[in-house]
Amino acid sequence: MNTVGRLTIAGLGPGAAELVTPEVAEALAQASDIVGYGPYVDRVPARPGLTLHASDNRVELDRSRLALDLAAQGRDVVVVSSGDPGVFAMAAAVFEALEAGDPAWRTLDIRVLPGVTAMLAAAARVGAPLGHDFCAINLSDNLKPWELVERRLRLAAQADFAMALYNPSSRSRPWQFARTLEILREEKGAETVIVFARSVSQPQETIAVSTLAEARPEQADMRTLVIVGSSTTRLIVRQNAPPIVYTPRRCDGGAG
Repeated sequence: MNTVGRLTIAGLGPGAAELVTPEVAEALAQASDIVGYGPYVDRVPARPGLTLHASDNRVELDRSRLALDLAAQGRDVVVVSSGDPGVFAMAAAVFEALEAGDPAWRTLDIRVLPGVTAMLAAAARVGAPLGHDFCAINLSDNLKPWELVERRLRLAAQADFAMALYNPSSRSRPWQFARTLEILREEKGAETVIVFARSVSQPQETIAVSTLAEARPEQADMRTLVIVGSSTTRLIVRQNAPPIVYTPRRCDGGAG
């Protein structure tokens, strides 16, 4: 074990083991401690010499402080996130704790290892819906007011971005995605393509492609990544095969 601690913030990808990067796999193999939300920690196989520190989903700063403290003790710590740790995940939380915490933590060897995001995994499943300008919006209002979520949704829709929508619904937020669909229908055409990608790369994966006119709030939960097309997003219908969704690289003005 290192006498000088190291903290790695790593993305485990969307779920399938083959989508964990070799760089992240190596960090996990070398770690003395794994810190993270319980279901993500469960994805790391136990082995001698490895301590697993699982915690609840809403204690990101406590988790970050634990990881920094363990690294300060000379341990080789990996904080795990699903997808990419820098996209609505643990990297920002660790740096929030670092900035406000023990000045000695700033001397630690800290690195961030990227992972395949749910957004990119979902897009790949259906084609190339993010082939032109796009944005990602976290629909959770746990750390920001819902009014700000609505404003960003509306402005992004008016700017005609394709959108990747994270955390669309949960038991504690049962109405927000219905409101999201209302806003999108107000600002975009009813025939705009929408993709519901649930548990991508995992055994329970489901993909549904429809339009804003057909979309229903109950199609999304916390395990769903929603992609909403721009005005130029196309749907290629095929016989005996799922449709292909893509957004052309060229945009000739107008709404797009």
